[in-house]
Amino acid sequence: MQLITEFKVQGESPEVMLKILHTSYYDRLLYFAWTIIYDKETSRDLVQEAFITYWNQKEHISANPVQIRNFLYVNVKNSCLKHLRHDKVVDRYMDLQDPNPTEEASALNKMIEAETIGEIYAAIESLPERCRKISRMGYLEGLKNHEIAEQLGLSVNTVKTQKKRALQLLRGRLKPEAFLALTLLIQHINKD
Repeated sequence: MQLITEFKVQGESPEVMLKILHTSYYDRLLYFAWTIIYDKETSRDLVQEAFITYWNQKEHISANPVQIRNFLYVNVKNSCLKHLRHDKVVDRYMDLQDPNPTEEASALNKMIEAETIGEIYAAIESLPERCRKISRMGYLEGLKNHEIAEQLGLSVNTVKTQKKRALQLLRGRLKPEAFLALTLLIQHINKD
């Protein structure tokens, strides 16, 4: 979010600001939409529509990055719920216009999950090249140490050392709850 503020201060055009927003939030919003409707193509469409809606209404929305993010999440959530109502055409889905607290909590949990995953991916991308590559392969793709070593032409000990170094760096770069989520993700991948 700092990038958005920095570019705004430097007087970047609205088009550049939209590109920065899209880069910062597209994957997170896509994951958020998918957790609601479980349809990747429709999720992509709904997220793109949220950015178009923002663009068309940007004069009426505060320039505060948090409010822009909230606008995008609320827009995607509402579009997903509308999509579900339309697809089901069943009376019980019409009640979603006034969701109960349990449904709101579920949507909030999914939003937090999407943000945490986004933080983890961003932190991994900020690692030095070798750590980043090995971390992606091991922690995100679920490859075993010997598979990574084979693919990269490294020793298994080098892979283990780089993964350990990556975790030390990520511990300092992630919020404690995001680091906990990463360790749970790693444990889940290692079970399979």
